[in-house]
Amino acid sequence: MQRYELDARLGEDHCLTDDQVDELLAQADDINTRSGDDQDAAREALTVAYRLMREGADVVVGDLAQRRAAARAAELDALAGLQQAAITLIERGDATESGFARQAGVNRMTVRKWLGK
Repeated sequence: MQRYELDARLGEDHCLTDDQVDELLAQADDINTRSGDDQDAAREALTVAYRLMREGADVVVGDLAQRRAAARAAELDALAGLQQAAITLIERGDATESGFARQAGVNRMTVRKWLGK
């Protein structure tokens, strides 16, 4: 990442010192190397690096932990719903194991497990 790209991303009122911007630029290079082609992961990592310079670590880590817990809870809710849908639709003959797995974004063995097979 070039300095002008980071400046454009941060905007004019980023409240960082020149030394902090230099440090963030170095972190951005490390993040981009580590993230490879995953631009979403790189963007999130750079955001966290910036937040850690502006906010307390407890606040940032607490927020991330809370987001992760909420995402995990949502995943579990969705999986429970998908399991019930699989049981109902496959037993009624409205879907096949492989067709449901493809539509739900899970593998067929997961569907078979849900069906008790």
